[in-house]
Amino acid sequence: MKYHIWTIGCQMNQADSWRAAEQLEGLGWQATPDVEQADLIVLNTCVVRQSAEDKAYGRIGSLKPVKRHKASTAIVVMGCLVGEESSALEQSFPFVDLFLRPSDVEGLMSYVRGKWASVTPDGTGKAADVPVCCFVPVMEGCDNHCTYCIVRLRRGRERSRTLEETKAEVRSLVDRGAREVTLLGQNVDAYGHDLPGQPDLADLLHAVHEVDGLWRIRFLTSHPNDMSERVIDAVAQLDKVCEHIELPVQAAHDLTLKRMARGYTVEQYRSLVQRIRDRVPGASLATDVIVGFPGETQEHFEATCDLLADARFDVVHVAAYSPRPGTPAVLLADDVSPEEKHRRRRLVEELQRRIATEINQDLLGSTVEVLVEEAYKGKWKGRTRANKLVFFEHDEAWRGKLVPIQITWAGPWSMQGKLGAPSSGPGQGS
Repeated sequence: MKYHIWTIGCQMNQADSWRAAEQLEGLGWQATPDVEQADLIVLNTCVVRQSAEDKAYGRIGSLKPVKRHKASTAIVVMGCLVGEESSALEQSFPFVDLFLRPSDVEGLMSYVRGKWASVTPDGTGKAADVPVCCFVPVMEGCDNHCTYCIVRLRRGRERSRTLEETKAEVRSLVDRGAREVTLLGQNVDAYGHDLPGQPDLADLLHAVHEVDGLWRIRFLTSHPNDMSERVIDAVAQLDKVCEHIELPVQAAHDLTLKRMARGYTVEQYRSLVQRIRDRVPGASLATDVIVGFPGETQEHFEATCDLLADARFDVVHVAAYSPRPGTPAVLLADDVSPEEKHRRRRLVEELQRRIATEINQDLLGSTVEVLVEEAYKGKWKGRTRANKLVFFEHDEAWRGKLVPIQITWAGPWSMQGKLGAPSSGPGQGS
């Protein structure tokens, strides 16, 4: 039996798709890149932006001929495209066999076991290969009420996994070869408030830090309102926690932030960034920006550009605002033209390209520690603790190892280098 999984969207979707693949392969299924050869097709969707929703609809529609040619193929659509009520989707796509809510991997596997109950496993089932760097969901949902965001409507209220359950999963992944984990949540800094005793993200970082054989820990995505001093201290104090924080600002004018219901002011955000940099010298920071939100004037937009220029983030993810059905923001006049949204997005991209290039070129000639993830187009690919993407060439096998790389070229989005003098890393001797 063969399966095909198509994934779009956030790291949570990527983690869900990997879990699904892992369980399917444990039953003896084999992955195929060819949908026409698949007995099971799973589409893991995203609707955070209109562009992502359009891609999801287009991908579903493209499978109608596949179903017509091979009626026995099962098509499953899951992810944030699927709300509490799926009747409209069922009417639009009658050839889809099953619609599942976000992260419902258990529902998918229950369907597979039921549909193919008569199929006897051929004994070839095996545990899926574990990536060097793994995503580990630690909570799901969000209790914030950002007016533009559909994620809360799709994924519901915040629900945290226990410290023990999370630590056990990390230990299992490390035993199978993982060396880095990224702890995931729609609002990961709110971790634990719904659990007995209310442990927080700092407690979770300390717990996961105890896992032998684990070299690096990351977490995302953070909300400025929930980034506590305890979390900042954990990043500063724990050797395995990487000095990289994703901290979405979305906009940098108080009126826009108020319309977005973000719950903080520009000054409070700037103060938080400064506290992080004071406590964690050399930390790299990434942020998210939405341009063209209802009511955003040229003055408001320029204020956002000013913040980006002042803060000098390592990475800026920028998107043009698109109304999401059911969110409070759809009641506001979408009064920034598509052309102006595109212009503002391009201006932010160009500003960040210049800043990222300057930041990365400061690393030219220096030697950085890279955790090698995989071979890619004839080179080895890995990341620094600061989440910088680095490529290098070498004939030996370096997957899953920490290596010193001297940077010889630096662009805005990645760097290249050469292997430096060998040095021992965690779990690599000495």
